[in-house]
Amino acid sequence: MLDAIIENIPQDGLGSEQALLLADITETELLMAAATTLRDRGFYNGISYSRKVFIPLTHLCRDVCHYCTFAKTPKKIEQAYLPVEQVLAQVKVAESMGCKEALFTLGEKPELRYKAARDALEEMGFSSTLEYLAHVASRVLEETNVLPHINAGCMDEAEIAMLRPVSASMGIMLESASKRLCEKGMPHYGSPDKDPELRLETIARAGQAKVPFTSGILIGIGETRRERVMSLLALRDLHKTYGHIQEIIIQNFRAKPNTKMALAPEPDLNELLWTIAVARLIFGAQMSIQAPPNLSPGVLPQLLAAGLNDWGGVSPLSPDFVNPEAPWPHLETLANETAIAGKYLHERLTIYPRYVRDYTRWLDPALHTKVLHYSDGQGLPKEDRWVAGQNVDAPQLDLALIQQNPESIKSTSAVSSDINVLLERAMNAEALNESEIVRLFSARGSDFSAVCRAADELRKRRCGDQVSYVVTRNINYTNVCYFKCQFCAFSKGKLSENLRGRPYDLSGEEISRRAIEAWQRGASEVCMQGGIHPEYTGQTYLDILATLRSATPDMHIHAFSPLEVWQGAETLGLELEHYLQQLKDAGLHTLPGTAAEVLDDDVRAVLCPDKINTEQWLAVMAAAHKVGLRSTATIMYGHVDSYSSWARHLLAVRALQIKTGGFTEFVPLPFVPPEAPIYLKGKARRGPSFREAILMHAVARLVFNGVIDNIQASWVKMGEQGVEALLNAGVNDLGGTLMNETITRAAGAVHGQEAAPKLMEARIARAGRQPFQRNTLYGAADAAQRQRSYVAPPLDEVVNTPAHKYERSKLSQNDGLIAAG
Repeated sequence: MLDAIIENIPQDGLGSEQALLLADITETELLMAAATTLRDRGFYNGISYSRKVFIPLTHLCRDVCHYCTFAKTPKKIEQAYLPVEQVLAQVKVAESMGCKEALFTLGEKPELRYKAARDALEEMGFSSTLEYLAHVASRVLEETNVLPHINAGCMDEAEIAMLRPVSASMGIMLESASKRLCEKGMPHYGSPDKDPELRLETIARAGQAKVPFTSGILIGIGETRRERVMSLLALRDLHKTYGHIQEIIIQNFRAKPNTKMALAPEPDLNELLWTIAVARLIFGAQMSIQAPPNLSPGVLPQLLAAGLNDWGGVSPLSPDFVNPEAPWPHLETLANETAIAGKYLHERLTIYPRYVRDYTRWLDPALHTKVLHYSDGQGLPKEDRWVAGQNVDAPQLDLALIQQNPESIKSTSAVSSDINVLLERAMNAEALNESEIVRLFSARGSDFSAVCRAADELRKRRCGDQVSYVVTRNINYTNVCYFKCQFCAFSKGKLSENLRGRPYDLSGEEISRRAIEAWQRGASEVCMQGGIHPEYTGQTYLDILATLRSATPDMHIHAFSPLEVWQGAETLGLELEHYLQQLKDAGLHTLPGTAAEVLDDDVRAVLCPDKINTEQWLAVMAAAHKVGLRSTATIMYGHVDSYSSWARHLLAVRALQIKTGGFTEFVPLPFVPPEAPIYLKGKARRGPSFREAILMHAVARLVFNGVIDNIQASWVKMGEQGVEALLNAGVNDLGGTLMNETITRAAGAVHGQEAAPKLMEARIARAGRQPFQRNTLYGAADAAQRQRSYVAPPLDEVVNTPAHKYERSKLSQNDGLIAAG
């Protein structure tokens, strides 16, 4: 019978009839094997936990559960409720220790039983325990960055609505759906709030209110195995209706002195393992199944072998007030125990990833900014302090994993079998689909290390040990732009003086001067881009080319984003292909692949709603490639996007490259948040994590195998440590030396405005690679220019000509200006 039940278990778990049959199955090891297989489909090699502080707001409770030592009478406590200032002091200490969750636990409506509770509430100015709880949680949100999780017991619609704006998640343990346990002589007798119907009603109300919710069962209190299955099925039915249950806790009863159940037998390990496995088989691959690690010391790997994927909240500061006899394991110990089971321990928020990714639905607006600022693209915490463009050290564990340094890696886990399969396919240049690329982006621990290692091996096969760079000057001819891209700190309205500098619009003379100076300093390329000035037309860009051709006839002109090309063609009433041919005939050599941001229109609707869409960006690139203009391709990531967005972007670029072969390189650009409007408004993440930034390059190397050979690192965004790491994760090019880099610095980057050739080559040599100064199309730089680049004098001060009401001519009027030769 067992084989028939567990063979080909659906992704969302067994049907109800099959689940009920599990109650009579005693082959625990076979159930565990099936459960771990199912768990690994949904959670791979990751095991999560939440770093929390435990806040027992009150120990008073109107219920009298026969196993509980948390609830106390007024005579046995010093104060009815924790004062708010005491709560805040504890939470601030916890925050300094890295805690992101404040777990509020409390007895059920003690004011209905105890005058002491009513008097304390009245003195503080509150009419109920839950009203005081809402006040305390709101103070925590206002004065710290810690997210409240509230276990407030049975609640009605109004109480849930009151608490939703001040909590990222809530929970209530069902414990058991069996009313038998409420009968006389049973553990829930005399506890009105333990009526399973009331608790299930609360869970349903939370679903209706779109509250991310935690529930679970308590085993070993007199229930049967069939009753456990029935309880789990009751919870699953609610989740299928509302989709709001984040996790199911399987908690084993612990007998405690001075309770009516002090001498009751505790469930043995087999019972716990059996129940965990059954919960996994019922709920399927995607539900988080949790067991408290402090209640099962010494057997944690066995619990993982039963299908767990989460350890719940673990506190470095406060005890488990519900089970004070059971101390939390040290996080390093927990990581090591997890690694013994071949898994990698990582942190999560109190709100789980799939709800973070859909935060506008599942969170009150009051919580959006805090959750976004904590999150990475998967919906897990951005565990490092690294921010693109800033002088912040990269996380040492990630660096050790990239460099394959076992001495620096405290705990390792096995590489997931599906990762090995995907890497083998990518190394053989097989196309990966969206979900497979998303899987690579989710790699952590040894999976992350394996992805980096494969990307580096593929880099060596395709590009050897040569690392290239180009001597280039950026000329951003105007920062005036009428588009409202939410990530951009560079562009200005015509009269704006906010952020970094006044609006400007360069004259033809200044453009010419900068190009000549760049040539004399050894540049082989000028990179020309600017804001979309409302008075520019397609002729403006043709005039810019004429000025450059006159000033520096031999300079490679790498210019005009697809947005500029689109606007230029539209203002002249020309088809894209016709206008691009005009640009080419006027002297344009290649296009930068910017303005792509993320090629996912759902993301673009938030990030740059008035910009060209995905189809239009691809159309410009296809037309450019058709007329013989090659281009780069970029992605700007880490803001309001997701791993699915990134995968779609890579696939769109790959598909076009297969058709045209026109992309010379792929350039990942991590979002630099400090001055970005969308970040300052609290509506974007803090950029990618260091791990995500490394993976963007490594995964691109794997996805583009045999299609795009050059993967470039943006040193101005990644910094020295980032560049060094990326040279071990698939990167073979460091881009341009960037005389006068302004766009990234306007966003708040601090890594400088030029990396001279000697500095570039020192970076490359430190990584044990061979420097190669190239031209734009990856051939060798001109020998004379290369010599000039090594002895270049300091840059002259630039002149950013103030913007006027009418368009400034981009044709140079200075007849005395001598063209560089």
